[in-house]
Amino acid sequence: MSRRIPTPAARRPQSGFTLVELMISMVLGLFVVLALLTLLINVNRNNSEMTKTNRVIENGRFSIQMLESDISHAGFWAGFLPLFDDLTATGMPADVPRDEAGPPAVTAVPDPCADWAALAANPAAMAVYKSNLLGIAVQAYEIPAVVPSPTVPVCASRVTAPQPGSDVLFVRHVETCAVGEAGCAGFANNELYFQMAQCGNAMPTPAYALEQYTAGTVDALLPHRVRGANCAAGAFAPRHKFVSSLYYVRRFAVADGDNVPTLMRADFSCASGTCGFGAPQALIEGIESFRVELGIDNRSDSGALLTTETFNVSPAGIVIASAPYAGATLPSGQAATVTWSSPTTLTSPINRGDGNPDTYRHCTTASPCSALELVNAVAVKLYVLARGESATAGYTDAKTYCMTGSCATAADRVGPFSDGYKRHLFTQTIRLVNVSNRRETP
Repeated sequence: MSRRIPTPAARRPQSGFTLVELMISMVLGLFVVLALLTLLINVNRNNSEMTKTNRVIENGRFSIQMLESDISHAGFWAGFLPLFDDLTATGMPADVPRDEAGPPAVTAVPDPCADWAALAANPAAMAVYKSNLLGIAVQAYEIPAVVPSPTVPVCASRVTAPQPGSDVLFVRHVETCAVGEAGCAGFANNELYFQMAQCGNAMPTPAYALEQYTAGTVDALLPHRVRGANCAAGAFAPRHKFVSSLYYVRRFAVADGDNVPTLMRADFSCASGTCGFGAPQALIEGIESFRVELGIDNRSDSGALLTTETFNVSPAGIVIASAPYAGATLPSGQAATVTWSSPTTLTSPINRGDGNPDTYRHCTTASPCSALELVNAVAVKLYVLARGESATAGYTDAKTYCMTGSCATAADRVGPFSDGYKRHLFTQTIRLVNVSNRRETP
């Protein structure tokens, strides 16, 4: 008789999870999934916050770098030296920024958005206006915390929807490359070009040309010959395009109400035939405030503090009797103290300072910067407040940010904002190399 061998199934009875074991395993699995989901959410949140922080830092630094690249060129006139900064000058300079009765009236602190066509109709007023532009390389104005109408003393048609509690900055210079050089753009019809006089036995007055280019008339436009053997007919001094930029912060990026403050720039152009600033262009989003302090070199090389007294003398002028400027005449209406610490004797200095800022000045609506201060500006200190693009849940910005060096009054500070946006304040002092170098005494 054969013996039956049991199968494995017969030897071992079937078994599985009980209902309780299955429920416990599901609960444990849910805890693991929840832990992983929480970790993923936290990682994503941290990455998002890190991206926001990086964007704030990136936008702030980029703003500073972009402004610095323009500001550092302020006052570059392709070798031209204003008489009031000329160490070798022995007489009263004729190009100190001053008023001109007009019409149209011209002020020593030039209106950057002046009616160019009206000025062109009066050559004398235009000449003074151009001289004032070259004498003042940077200008700054305040946008008050409560924005009035018009929003700023100048260029209200261009400084649209400004961010309250910020500033407007104007920067002027010429292109560093001359027309015709490698990598430099050629002449553009109607645009404004600068040329310094470099040939001849007597220096013309003024010693430069700042005129619009019209196609086909370049030789007649700027007739100053170049220095040396090339003084022959047909050889011309280098010509540089005039550059003037307007910077401010607009309270929106694309449409009013989107709550994305944006750094804006408008460029001066004559391409349309009428000179003026074009429509502002958005540069960097998330810039909430932007303020400027001007570094003023207001002490002479003798240590004397320059005064703000203005001499409005008769047309005949006042004749200086003291050496070494005996016989020099103080022109009518000219502020001699812009140049010398002692306007009656014209003693030290011949140059006005050493090129280093002695004080810093925030130009406000209540106390705007004078022509004296603007002419003596040798540095610009920037304060740029960058803000995140979106609010952070659970975060409240309770900090106060100093937007001037003194931070002495409430007007010098912004915040606390008491909202969920993260912010970072960037500061940078930029030397006006072209202006400050002219003042350095060898």
